[in-house]
Amino acid sequence: MSPTTHRTGSEPVQARSPLRLRLTLAVLGVVWGTAAAVGFALADHPGWAAVTAAIAALALVDTVLVIRHIRQGPHYQPGRSVPPYRPVEREDPPRPRGRRR
Repeated sequence: MSPTTHRTGSEPVQARSPLRLRLTLAVLGVVWGTAAAVGFALADHPGWAAVTAAIAALALVDTVLVIRHIRQGPHYQPGRSVPPYRPVEREDPPRPRGRRR
């Protein structure tokens, strides 16, 4: 292995960003929230319609943010080509807390 791809053992080898799963769930939240808001509005329940419309709006904001992060590239969604960060090395071992005897 080259020095830039050296793995320290402190990170999973197959780790992937969950952005695509989050995008799928956010889109489902927009669809179901909108459908529920329309359904509640047609059923003459304005309070529930407002609550589900707010949920749909939050899911829409999340969808926009996730798409933005995906488009920003590997800095926000690292793949195999992005080397892992080196773990912090401590010079002194941590001392136990509590009373000394």
